Amino acid sequence: MSTSTPTTNNTPIPVPDNNESMTEGGYPTMPEIPTDRPWLDTYERYGIPAIIEMPAKDSSLLDIFEKNFQRYGNKTAFICMDASINYRQLDLYSRQIAAYLQSLGLKKGDKVAAMMPNVLQYPVVALGVIRAGMTLVNVNPLYTSRELSHQLEDSGAKAIFIIENFASTLDKAESKGDLEHIVVCSMGDMLGFVKGHIVNFVVRHVKKMVPSYNLSGSIDFKEALNAVSANNYQRPDMDLSDVALLQYTGGTTGVAKGAMLTHGNLVANMLQISALMNSAFEDDVNSKDIILTALPLYHVFSFMVCGMYPMYQGYASLLIPNPRDLDDLIKQIDKYKPSFLPSVNTLFNGLVHQEAFKKLDFSNLKASIGGGMSVLPSVAKEWHDITGLPIVEGYGLSETSPVVAFNPMTISEFTGKIGVPASSTDVILVDDDDNEMPIGERGEICVKGPQVMLGYQNRPEETAESFTKSGYLKTGDVGIMDEKGFIKIVDRKKDMILVSGFNVYPNEIEEMMTEHPNVLECGAIGVPSEERGEEPKIFVVKKGEVSEKELLDFGKKNLTGYKRPRQIQFVDELPKSNVGKILRKELRKMEGLD
Repeated sequence: MSTSTPTTNNTPIPVPDNNESMTEGGYPTMPEIPTDRPWLDTYERYGIPAIIEMPAKDSSLLDIFEKNFQRYGNKTAFICMDASINYRQLDLYSRQIAAYLQSLGLKKGDKVAAMMPNVLQYPVVALGVIRAGMTLVNVNPLYTSRELSHQLEDSGAKAIFIIENFASTLDKAESKGDLEHIVVCSMGDMLGFVKGHIVNFVVRHVKKMVPSYNLSGSIDFKEALNAVSANNYQRPDMDLSDVALLQYTGGTTGVAKGAMLTHGNLVANMLQISALMNSAFEDDVNSKDIILTALPLYHVFSFMVCGMYPMYQGYASLLIPNPRDLDDLIKQIDKYKPSFLPSVNTLFNGLVHQEAFKKLDFSNLKASIGGGMSVLPSVAKEWHDITGLPIVEGYGLSETSPVVAFNPMTISEFTGKIGVPASSTDVILVDDDDNEMPIGERGEICVKGPQVMLGYQNRPEETAESFTKSGYLKTGDVGIMDEKGFIKIVDRKKDMILVSGFNVYPNEIEEMMTEHPNVLECGAIGVPSEERGEEPKIFVVKKGEVSEKELLDFGKKNLTGYKRPRQIQFVDELPKSNVGKILRKELRKMEGLD
């Protein structure tokens, strides 16, 4: 990695020659960063390179994966429920899945969905889709049928890999969009013959976690895996402009939409994370480092930090299918002693209140990484007291692959800030008229860098609205930057609710809840929650008799867990503007939040 020494003038940091043309046609944009940006001195202090050097335009994730499969060979790549696969096996299995998808007649650029928790099949499928030249569509397995229908229709996915626990959701989906091929996975598929059968028996018949379903024409994962020889795999011609991932998000405006992330976006973010990590930890390809993957890989934070980056670095990822089972999670941490522990405030908070966690040996822990949502100072203090290490907080969005900013990995104390911009990333704070704000003044955080998405699928107007005229992505978060370039988030410009790191838009909740026959109208806001950071609360105007429990059950039936209302307050009327718009700001005032 090359570095650039800040100067006293405002001459932009030079961009390497092989990056200069990567600004059009879907290739990542390498911004020219003025050398008076305050974080450049911080880079120098912590040994973080100011820029990353992107590979040639005609390369792709395929080149990186193929090189690393050979480089890491028999090293463990993923562990789950005490079973594991190494990089050589990951290479073989992902080529088999890629060859299978190609045998179906699917073409380069076709969308393939993956709807499963953290199991060994996930990385195999994700890599298989990308290696086939297709676009991976991450789907939350806890989606309701209604939510799944929307994502299938919007994405245009032609195939889906789905864990059988949630196959009934697909069965009940009113619309399956363009879906032609369904592959059903089971929890025990890659755990070995004996253990796999035991796990599947327990899941299906003891815990009864697999509701009945009827998906005609579907095939089992093992059948798909072994249907076509890896030798039949045809390596597609790919480059950095090709879309690799469709990541659904509430976005910076409106309802859920698919952020199109290219090979170049994901490569850039891997290099940016690597630049940060290598500034603190020796790059040792023979290391035994393990990264805990308790956060779901379908979430962009985990996808990159716990999935893509470890594969780039040659680490092993310890997959946790159900992080809510804290007893089992603690046993896994105790057994495998991960070096890196990425998490969100909700999970950090849950662990520090477990006596068994407090007794663990943390001598192997190198870093605790917080993202997805703000880490509360009280939780960070308890974590530091127990583990001996601070939580290093970062910040990102689905639209930025996701990392935008990070604290240096060698900080000694929790900062309460999201850190400085990643290498090759320019961040400005602007007012409502897009005027850049000076140091110490509040403004909306806006980002330009090679990790910024191509745009939202099918939504050119909303894509345009998400950028300033000068090409910076508007995040919707309001922050303050200090004289060293560290950013602190102080507000959220939009009405979005952030629940355990997931974006939730009030209008989606309101639209769903007003479908109840006895709800005249409702307004939704986020209220503080020790467990989730925020949780949705709705204010309801009745048009018939309805109880709080009835509405909670209605929300539970129709909305994913993190979106459903947790609190309900009945009111005679909702505060509105003179054109009838619900004033959520007034609802927050009623809660004492504004």
